[in-house]
Amino acid sequence: MTAPHPSAEELAPLVLPPLSFVVPEGFHSLPVDASADELPASTAEFVRGLYPSGDAELWGSATPYYERVATLLSTAGLLYSGLGIFGLGDEGVAHCSLSVAVCASHHADTESAAQGTLAVLSSDPLNDARWLELPCGPAISCVSMRELSVDAEKTESSEEQPRIITGQIQIYLPFPTGPYMAVFTLSTASMRCWGEFCDMLTAILQTVSFTDPGDSDDI
Repeated sequence: MTAPHPSAEELAPLVLPPLSFVVPEGFHSLPVDASADELPASTAEFVRGLYPSGDAELWGSATPYYERVATLLSTAGLLYSGLGIFGLGDEGVAHCSLSVAVCASHHADTESAAQGTLAVLSSDPLNDARWLELPCGPAISCVSMRELSVDAEKTESSEEQPRIITGQIQIYLPFPTGPYMAVFTLSTASMRCWGEFCDMLTAILQTVSFTDPGDSDDI
């Protein structure tokens, strides 16, 4: 079972306290923060980066699709959405998705927000929920696994239905600067690289900051 997602009513307003983080090379960031005028060009650049060996026909057909996806995700409250693609040499590639959403939490302090989130998530025995101490403050991680079946119509009746295991880790991170909760979600079907993806998310979380990057006092 996956952890709960913010409802439409809980989505944060457009003006938020500062939140910044750094993703490693290999991520292709969907332009969910682009304006309507910027979106076509930004999405075209995203598609060319995602499919560097493609051609004009592929890029032209994929760009409108990803424009719609970017628009949908931005209206759903996502601050960031990216696809990570990492080469494994002769073994192909590993891939994952990373999103960051912000919702209103109405907490008085980060400790109480994290404790309440841990209590809720821990009540479900299918959730592996744990307390984290990050440089930017307390957080809660929640790991879940899901088994997906391939459409039975695609296989012979005598064959066992193919199954895919996917993993998801969510990090609930209360803002120390306002009553909001950031939710980092990493999902992947490349389970052979699950440990590496968990380490990568841990590294991303070490870079999270709730201060304005333009603040002269921020080093």
